[in-house]
Amino acid sequence: MAIDDSDIINIDSPKLTRMENAYLPEVFKGFGTTMRHFFTSFGQGKTSRTLQYPEQRREHSKPEDGGIEVRNFRGVHRLNRDEEGRVKCVACMMCPTICPARCIHIEAAESPWDDREKYPKKFEIDELRCIFCGMCEEACPVDAIELTPEYDVVGLTRQEMIFDKEKLLNVYDVTIGKKPM
Repeated sequence: MAIDDSDIINIDSPKLTRMENAYLPEVFKGFGTTMRHFFTSFGQGKTSRTLQYPEQRREHSKPEDGGIEVRNFRGVHRLNRDEEGRVKCVACMMCPTICPARCIHIEAAESPWDDREKYPKKFEIDELRCIFCGMCEEACPVDAIELTPEYDVVGLTRQEMIFDKEKLLNVYDVTIGKKPM
Protein backbone atom coordinates (compact mmCIF):
# COMPACT_ATOMS: atom_id res chain seq x y z
CA MET A 1 0.00 0.00 0.00
CA ALA A 2 1.58 3.24 -1.15
CA ILE A 3 1.03 6.68 0.31
CA ASP A 4 -0.21 9.24 -2.15
CA ASP A 5 1.83 12.45 -2.46
CA SER A 6 -1.31 14.51 -1.84
CA ASP A 7 -1.63 12.95 1.63
CA ILE A 8 1.79 14.22 2.72
CA ILE A 9 1.84 17.61 4.43
CA ASN A 10 5.17 19.39 4.80
CA ILE A 11 5.41 21.61 7.86
CA ASP A 12 8.21 24.14 8.02
CA SER A 13 9.42 25.16 11.46
CA PRO A 14 9.43 28.91 12.08
CA LYS A 15 12.77 30.65 11.79
CA LEU A 16 14.36 31.58 15.12
CA THR A 17 15.74 35.04 15.76
CA ARG A 18 19.31 35.56 16.92
CA MET A 19 18.13 35.97 20.50
CA GLU A 20 16.13 32.73 20.35
CA ASN A 21 19.09 30.90 18.78
CA ALA A 22 21.18 31.91 21.81
CA TYR A 23 18.45 30.49 24.12
CA LEU A 24 18.75 33.55 26.35
CA PRO A 25 15.02 34.17 26.85
CA GLU A 26 14.56 30.60 28.12
CA VAL A 27 17.60 30.92 30.38
CA PHE A 28 16.15 34.08 31.94
CA LYS A 29 12.71 32.46 32.31
CA GLY A 30 14.29 29.53 34.16
CA PHE A 31 16.32 31.89 36.33
CA GLY A 32 13.13 33.82 37.14
CA THR A 33 11.40 30.61 38.22
CA THR A 34 14.37 29.71 40.41
CA MET A 35 14.36 33.14 42.05
CA ARG A 36 10.59 32.99 42.64
CA HIS A 37 10.95 29.66 44.46
CA PHE A 38 13.98 30.93 46.36
CA PHE A 39 12.21 34.02 47.73
CA THR A 40 8.90 32.31 48.52
CA SER A 41 10.65 29.57 50.49
CA PHE A 42 11.74 32.00 53.23
CA GLY A 43 8.28 32.66 54.58
CA GLN A 44 5.30 30.45 55.05
CA GLY A 45 4.69 30.56 51.32
CA LYS A 46 2.82 27.93 49.41
CA THR A 47 5.98 26.49 47.89
CA SER A 48 7.80 26.08 51.21
CA ARG A 49 7.74 22.54 52.60
CA THR A 50 10.93 22.90 54.60
CA LEU A 51 10.81 21.82 58.24
CA GLN A 52 13.39 22.65 60.88
CA TYR A 53 13.94 19.05 61.98
CA PRO A 54 14.07 17.94 64.83
CA GLU A 55 12.35 21.01 66.34
CA GLN A 56 9.52 20.71 63.82
CA ARG A 57 8.26 17.26 63.00
CA ARG A 58 6.20 16.03 60.12
CA GLU A 59 2.87 14.99 61.53
CA HIS A 60 0.58 12.71 59.61
CA SER A 61 -2.66 14.57 60.07
CA LYS A 62 -5.13 16.47 57.97
CA PRO A 63 -3.90 19.67 56.25
CA GLU A 64 -6.65 21.76 57.89
CA ASP A 65 -5.16 20.83 61.28
CA GLY A 66 -1.77 22.16 60.21
CA GLY A 67 -0.29 18.79 59.30
CA ILE A 68 0.70 17.19 56.04
CA GLU A 69 -1.63 14.61 54.56
CA VAL A 70 0.42 11.54 53.75
CA ARG A 71 -1.27 8.51 52.29
CA ASN A 72 0.46 5.16 52.06
CA PHE A 73 3.47 6.29 54.07
CA ARG A 74 5.78 3.40 54.88
CA GLY A 75 8.31 3.79 57.66
CA VAL A 76 10.28 1.35 59.77
CA HIS A 77 9.14 -2.29 60.05
CA ARG A 78 7.63 -4.01 63.03
CA LEU A 79 6.96 -7.65 63.79
CA ASN A 80 3.52 -8.10 65.32
CA ARG A 81 2.59 -10.21 68.33
CA ASP A 82 -0.46 -12.43 68.66
CA GLU A 83 -3.02 -12.30 71.50
CA GLU A 84 -0.73 -14.34 73.76
CA GLY A 85 2.27 -12.06 73.20
CA ARG A 86 4.15 -14.48 70.95
CA VAL A 87 5.62 -13.56 67.58
CA LYS A 88 2.83 -13.73 65.01
CA CYS A 89 5.10 -14.90 62.17
CA VAL A 90 4.73 -18.53 61.03
CA ALA A 91 7.99 -18.54 59.00
CA CYS A 92 6.23 -19.19 55.69
CA MET A 93 9.10 -17.48 53.83
CA MET A 94 6.79 -15.41 51.64
CA CYS A 95 8.26 -12.04 52.66
CA PRO A 96 11.91 -12.89 51.88
CA THR A 97 10.79 -14.53 48.64
CA ILE A 98 8.90 -11.49 47.37
CA CYS A 99 11.33 -8.84 48.68
CA PRO A 100 12.96 -7.13 45.66
CA ALA A 101 15.85 -5.79 47.77
CA ARG A 102 16.56 -9.18 49.38
CA CYS A 103 16.88 -7.54 52.79
CA ILE A 104 14.80 -10.02 54.84
CA HIS A 105 16.47 -13.14 56.25
CA ILE A 106 14.54 -15.80 58.17
CA GLU A 107 15.67 -19.03 59.77
CA ALA A 108 12.71 -21.25 60.58
CA ALA A 109 12.49 -23.71 63.45
CA GLU A 110 9.89 -26.14 64.69
CA SER A 111 7.34 -24.31 66.78
CA PRO A 112 7.08 -25.05 70.52
CA TRP A 113 3.38 -24.15 70.34
CA ASP A 114 0.59 -26.44 69.15
CA ASP A 115 -1.23 -23.91 66.96
CA ARG A 116 1.49 -23.66 64.26
CA GLU A 117 4.16 -25.78 62.64
CA LYS A 118 7.01 -23.27 62.43
CA TYR A 119 8.15 -19.99 63.90
CA PRO A 120 11.11 -17.74 63.05
CA LYS A 121 14.15 -18.75 65.08
CA LYS A 122 15.98 -15.84 63.45
CA PHE A 123 14.30 -12.90 61.69
CA GLU A 124 16.39 -10.00 60.35
CA ILE A 125 15.66 -7.00 58.15
CA ASP A 126 18.48 -4.85 56.83
CA GLU A 127 16.82 -1.42 56.96
CA LEU A 128 19.62 0.13 54.90
CA ARG A 129 18.95 -2.19 51.96
CA CYS A 130 15.17 -1.97 52.24
CA ILE A 131 13.36 0.14 49.66
CA PHE A 132 10.17 0.33 51.80
CA CYS A 133 7.97 -0.94 48.99
CA GLY A 134 5.53 -2.72 51.32
CA MET A 135 5.53 -5.98 49.36
CA CYS A 136 6.50 -7.97 52.48
CA GLU A 137 3.48 -6.54 54.26
CA GLU A 138 1.18 -7.48 51.38
CA ALA A 139 2.60 -10.99 51.04
CA CYS A 140 2.28 -11.96 54.71
CA PRO A 141 -0.72 -14.30 55.16
CA VAL A 142 -0.96 -13.71 58.92
CA ASP A 143 -0.24 -9.94 59.02
CA ALA A 144 2.92 -10.52 61.03
CA ILE A 145 5.00 -7.78 59.44
CA GLU A 146 3.89 -4.16 59.07
CA LEU A 147 5.43 -0.86 58.13
CA THR A 148 4.85 1.78 60.80
CA PRO A 149 4.49 5.56 60.47
CA GLU A 150 7.84 6.00 62.29
CA TYR A 151 10.47 7.61 60.07
CA ASP A 152 13.20 8.85 62.39
CA VAL A 153 15.12 5.69 63.19
CA VAL A 154 18.83 6.39 63.49
CA GLY A 155 21.77 4.05 63.61
CA LEU A 156 25.37 5.10 64.07
CA THR A 157 26.75 1.91 62.53
CA ARG A 158 25.62 -0.38 59.76
CA GLN A 159 25.09 -3.18 62.28
CA GLU A 160 22.63 -1.06 64.27
CA MET A 161 20.39 -0.81 61.21
CA ILE A 162 20.00 -4.57 60.90
CA PHE A 163 16.84 -5.19 62.89
CA ASP A 164 16.63 -8.63 64.46
CA LYS A 165 13.52 -10.30 65.86
CA GLU A 166 13.85 -8.72 69.30
CA LYS A 167 14.30 -5.22 67.91
CA LEU A 168 11.34 -5.65 65.54
CA LEU A 169 9.16 -6.85 68.43
CA ASN A 170 10.35 -3.87 70.48
CA VAL A 171 9.21 -1.55 67.65
CA TYR A 172 5.81 -3.26 67.94
CA ASP A 173 5.72 -2.60 71.69
CA VAL A 174 6.58 1.08 71.16
CA THR A 175 4.15 1.61 68.27
CA ILE A 176 1.26 -0.54 69.51
CA GLY A 177 -1.06 2.48 69.66
CA LYS A 178 -0.12 3.78 66.23
CA LYS A 179 -1.86 2.07 63.36
CA PRO A 180 0.05 1.86 60.07
CA MET A 181 -1.19 4.16 57.31
